Amino acid sequence: MEKRTLGRTGREVSVVGLGTWQLGADWGEVSEADAREVLETSAAEGVTFYDTADVYGDGRSEKVVGRFLADHAGEGFTVATKMGRREEQLPENYSAANFRQWIDRSRRNLGVDTVDLVQLHCPPTATVEADATYDALDALVEDGSIAAYGLSVETVDQALAAIARPHVASIQIILNALRLKPLERVLPAAQEAGVGIIARVPLASGLLSGKYDEHTTFAADDHRSYNRDGSAFDVGETFSGVPYDVGLAAAADFGALVRDLPGDVTSAQAAIAWIWQQPGVSTVIPGARNSEQARSNAAAGGVAPLGQAFLAGVRDLYDARVRELVHDRW
Repeated sequence: MEKRTLGRTGREVSVVGLGTWQLGADWGEVSEADAREVLETSAAEGVTFYDTADVYGDGRSEKVVGRFLADHAGEGFTVATKMGRREEQLPENYSAANFRQWIDRSRRNLGVDTVDLVQLHCPPTATVEADATYDALDALVEDGSIAAYGLSVETVDQALAAIARPHVASIQIILNALRLKPLERVLPAAQEAGVGIIARVPLASGLLSGKYDEHTTFAADDHRSYNRDGSAFDVGETFSGVPYDVGLAAAADFGALVRDLPGDVTSAQAAIAWIWQQPGVSTVIPGARNSEQARSNAAAGGVAPLGQAFLAGVRDLYDARVRELVHDRW
């Protein structure tokens, strides 16, 4: 699989990585055996970048990834975690003392002395803009607790504020065929600054796989059931903030574009490929609940250039279906 430099980390990572939110069981139950199979399959298919967070299963995902990492020491994998969402989302909670406590817990969970990349996990805007935030993160780099740091953000403005900071290595942001706004300013700014882009929610919580319809139901402990109104966390993380019925219609349009592609590219693979083929993207982090999904996602890293007609079609469906619902919100 093609590899790219992940911004200021200087590390080479696969263009398709693995997001491990599912492995924390926040998308319905996933056994540890299944979680491990997802990780092993991804590795066998060329995935070298793994993204987790301290809040996924309250540390469960980090621990599963840590055991996997221990069995693959020296194989060149990069593991990123995120911190901050286990606390009430107040700027005063993003303190140097809490950073130390959070990162020490993640180091224990992952079984490492130094975390390759830590990201603040969608913090308040005041935290993104505060000098003290970056001073505290710099201190963690200096003492060897982390090798590099970045931010996972909700909005374009937050991304641009973080990119302007001299030691920010990467930005993680929602980017998919239903969320095009980062293409306008975030990706160009990141390229100019040498900051990596980690694209999350590539399938719009599964919508762009084309496998859902108006009769699909989700488990009660799946955020696609309990967060459609944004009552648990930012609604943009669930179906990319698009109402479910609108998302289904947009996904049908996307599927029609995919059917015109040569070969046997699935809708999910086209959605992932569309992202990593954007200039400035370092890696895309789809999740997987089983080895079949992991294998299919990794194969998206080998999809041929999608072509101008496909790119124009994505822009058209965005403008027609979802722009007015999402473009000015994030």
